[in-house]
Amino acid sequence: MLPPQEAEAIILSQVQPFAADRHTETVSLKQCRDRILAQTITSQLDFPHWDNSAMDGYAVRFEDVQTVPTPLEVIEEIPAGSTPQKTIATGQAARILTGSMMPPGADAVVMQEDTQRDGNQVTILESPKPQQFVRQQGAYYQAGQPLLNPGIRLTAPEIAILAAAQCPEVKVFRRPKVAILSTGSELVEPDQPLGPGQIVDSNQYALTALVEQMGAEVLSIGVVPDQPEQLKAAMQQALAEADVVISSGGVSVGDYDFVDRLLTELNATIHIRKIAVKPGKPLTFATQGDKLYFGLPGNPASALVTFWR
Repeated sequence: MLPPQEAEAIILSQVQPFAADRHTETVSLKQCRDRILAQTITSQLDFPHWDNSAMDGYAVRFEDVQTVPTPLEVIEEIPAGSTPQKTIATGQAARILTGSMMPPGADAVVMQEDTQRDGNQVTILESPKPQQFVRQQGAYYQAGQPLLNPGIRLTAPEIAILAAAQCPEVKVFRRPKVAILSTGSELVEPDQPLGPGQIVDSNQYALTALVEQMGAEVLSIGVVPDQPEQLKAAMQQALAEADVVISSGGVSVGDYDFVDRLLTELNATIHIRKIAVKPGKPLTFATQGDKLYFGLPGNPASALVTFWR
């Protein structure tokens, strides 16, 4: 009987990461949440895209406002999304809003709270520092450099970056396919009436929820009775179609526990048969090529505990 840590090491030694040249797909920006990035993301844009203002205020020449109060002529208003039309010369300023492009000639922004406006004239009341409230083009990111690296999970901040970088589609690793089957002639589906000695199969639904919660794709094989040929066919189908197979039941030492024997017949290598976990001692872990097979106990509590561990 293996300690859990030793069993974990054996399992991890058999896990192979998906390959970027074989296990990827391209999805839209709206479909990529919680997916794993499979490419290096770069952008052809600098961030910021141009010098812009970090405040609502006035774009000025620093050398004009080293002493205050200083009156300046307001020659232009620059709303966000527009292009400056004039160059700021000595004694001039431009009304500017947060995010607006800096006009040529200006090298600082004085926030509006430190000014007094009268018609086309503004008086600067506080002297700014050089480049005050100016976000420089490329200060956060320069075009062509790596922006996001493969292997990260795409959540809201990363998706915002993809959108800002104008990446409408992105290459991600495909979701692992996990086949789930429940073994046992006593099992019935929740919508079926119970006969004598029968119980409802809850494992299939609990395990499906857990697998989907982890971001994988579930292939439901359903309930398979304790008939060796029928169970072998179901296991063979699961191994052929999925990356990982999870069965519950049939891994103990009873007369109708066939999973380990059938895995051997399917040319799988069994690495683990029992672990020192309670509940959940009878647990089978096997591999067939790059496919992983987990035979969990049939007891619902044991199935959930061993899945988690």
